[in-house]
Amino acid sequence: QVQLVESGGGSVQPGGSLRRSCTASGYTSSNNPVAWFRQAPGKYREGVAALYTVGDTTFYPDSVKGRFTIYRDNAPNIVYLQMNSVKPEDTAMYYCAARSTSPWYIALGYNYWGQGTQVTVSS
Repeated sequence: QVQLVESGGGSVQPGGSLRRSCTASGYTSSNNPVAWFRQAPGKYREGVAALYTVGDTTFYPDSVKGRFTIYRDNAPNIVYLQMNSVKPEDTAMYYCAARSTSPWYIALGYNYWGQGTQVTVSS
């Protein structure tokens, strides 16, 4: 049984940093992506980062490029999302997701989801 457990959410001031982690159990990547999505109230679920394990290829939308970094630690099977220079518009519920054969940014394509944790950026 695949489980994705997230940690590291919380509140941060604008311009600050936060690191999220997603620990996967019972999951073999086989070059399927692991991704981070976010959803603010009244908005669609938006992909903010994805990592394909072969070659550690990463993808980001323009809204977070240069500020967010997705990377992995293979030994305990953890994927991290480092969030730097955060902005109030980064406030949302953040979810990790795994295994999709669709383009990485399509939320409906993912088979497995973490429980989601809130990130709030405010002064």
